[in-house]
Amino acid sequence: MSTAISLVFVAQEKSSRQSVDQHPLQRTGEEGPELAISGQDPVPRRCHQGARKQKAVLAIHSGQAALAHGVHAAIAATPAMPPDLTAAAFFDVDNTLMRGASIFYFAQGLAARNFFPAGALASFAWQQLKFRVAGRELSLEEIHTSREQALSFVAGRSNQQFVELGEDIYDELMADRIWSGTLALAQRHLDAGQRVWLVTATPVELATIIARRLGLTGALGTVAETVDGVYTGRLVGDILHGAAKAQAVRTLALQEGLDLQRCTAYSDSANDIPMLSLVGTAVAVNPDPDLRETARARGWEIRDFRTGRKAARIGVPSVLGIGVAAGAVAARLAYQRRVRP
Repeated sequence: MSTAISLVFVAQEKSSRQSVDQHPLQRTGEEGPELAISGQDPVPRRCHQGARKQKAVLAIHSGQAALAHGVHAAIAATPAMPPDLTAAAFFDVDNTLMRGASIFYFAQGLAARNFFPAGALASFAWQQLKFRVAGRELSLEEIHTSREQALSFVAGRSNQQFVELGEDIYDELMADRIWSGTLALAQRHLDAGQRVWLVTATPVELATIIARRLGLTGALGTVAETVDGVYTGRLVGDILHGAAKAQAVRTLALQEGLDLQRCTAYSDSANDIPMLSLVGTAVAVNPDPDLRETARARGWEIRDFRTGRKAARIGVPSVLGIGVAAGAVAARLAYQRRVRP
């Protein structure tokens, strides 16, 4: 199926309100998810300061058009090395880059601000306990249940409000839970001039905050629908999970001119085997039992930071001849380019 690409530049405003007539939020009519790809250009080094920004929205659509408003990401400093434009790294977030689930910490922060009863955190806490005991990521059904509950909490509230709260909640509950070992791996790619993207089922607004705070290029994440800057309580497309992550990476690679044979992907979960299998180098980080077994069988590198040790590298990372044909996925790419004084 051919993929049409259109580029629309959107002026940045301080107001969170945005006209639906200018940027309609439509479901694609396809089964593939719509995801937001929010990022920086070209390749940042680690930076914790914001910068002046301008925004562009790229709609990649198959079948019916799906165009959504962009998400902010700050600009990082000029890279020390020339950019490597055909290689990139893709990192899962929950339990790969961060201990626990980012959406749980966000919900915890919202509960502390009386956005919903603290008792509503019980299901989130139970899911976290199951992961810690069983060593496995949540099932797709559990993720859907969790996301639907989260969407019901945010319905009727402004996007801008949650972005601002996300900044504070990151500082309070997430910053100290970043795996330093995983962050060091990401920094190695940045130092080599490569772009580093987060690929997560987490809402793209939150994923973008995490990426920006860590000086990464950007984030691919699940999109919650907004009308006039207010959440409707529905998703645009579906959750970015499992095979949908691989599809999203293919689309991004096609748009950005990446050679997937030269790319690297990192994850803790067997759910991400499609994404890990797509790239030339796959790394299992803090792997669940199923992913550890697969990594050993395929000769993928294993890194385990949970015990303070690095698991031995097993064999040579697999290099798979997977094509970059675009699937039936609708995506948007919000570039944040450097504005020179």
